[in-house]
Amino acid sequence: MRYLKRLILLAILALGLILGWMFYFANKPVELPAAEVEVELKAGSSLRGVASQLVQQGILSEPWSFVILVRAMGKAAAIKAGNYLIEDGITPYQLFLILTEGSTRQSSITFIEGWTFQEMRDAINKHDDIKHVTMAYTTEQIMQEIGAAERHPEGLFFPDTYYFSKGMSDKDILKRAYEAMQSRLAEAWQKREPGLPYESPYEALIMASIVEKETGLASERAMIAGVFINRLRIGMRLQTDPTVIYGMGDQFDGNLRRRDLLQDTAYNTYTRLGLPPTPIAMPGIAAIEAALHPRKTKALYFVGKGDGSHIFSRSLNEHNRAVQQYQIGRKNNAR
Repeated sequence: MRYLKRLILLAILALGLILGWMFYFANKPVELPAAEVEVELKAGSSLRGVASQLVQQGILSEPWSFVILVRAMGKAAAIKAGNYLIEDGITPYQLFLILTEGSTRQSSITFIEGWTFQEMRDAINKHDDIKHVTMAYTTEQIMQEIGAAERHPEGLFFPDTYYFSKGMSDKDILKRAYEAMQSRLAEAWQKREPGLPYESPYEALIMASIVEKETGLASERAMIAGVFINRLRIGMRLQTDPTVIYGMGDQFDGNLRRRDLLQDTAYNTYTRLGLPPTPIAMPGIAAIEAALHPRKTKALYFVGKGDGSHIFSRSLNEHNRAVQQYQIGRKNNAR
């Protein structure tokens, strides 16, 4: 009987210690590596996976205490996917409430395929829910701040809709978009068609940006890429208007003239062989896939038909006839 009483007493004592420890852990503020830490929880993440992610991001020192807390509250399956902004001084219990109630305070920003880096920055600077810390930074400073090896930003950010907690810094959003492009490009590069005339993923990104600007039709992207690949292989100039326009910068007034095609810049593919030195816009994943899996074709030329599509030709004579029909002929009919 005494033995049983001792066991009960020990059990009560142990339970008290556990409850005391749980109360202490749940209410002791955590120390973050920064004033704010963004956490992105993907759909389908397990409780253990979430706890491990919180440890990796420096929010928790070890995962098991948080796992026990959540299980004790009967909410092991209640953690919601989303983007969360975790602030320094939060307690594990408050963290538990935020993650299970889905208190993301999410905002969003969308970067469009074909945008330039300047257009991307303009959208960020106009967004009221973003903390603007890089507004006065040069592009070189931004690239350095986000840990990019490159110094020219064009094309290095993945166009997508990004969800974030209100008050997140523009630097963190830019870093996410940069890392997303690095990840998508690396994955696509590994699965590329063999024998392409690219020396690096970056060159493929340059081609993808040209494809992105040349056509808005998904069905034509691989064909456009195929034409440019053919030109590269035979040492023919790419002769693509979007690169000339990009090289003109603020001088472009909406009309591309013959003299513009003859004015040499680093991006004028009418006067220079090969790819331009950098991308000219943000390519989407479809344009990247087209650049790495171009259509097999013998075409070397294409001209717009006036409806957003193009006619492709194998010879200069065929191309000139197409130009006469779809460009010059359309202008004459419009008079």
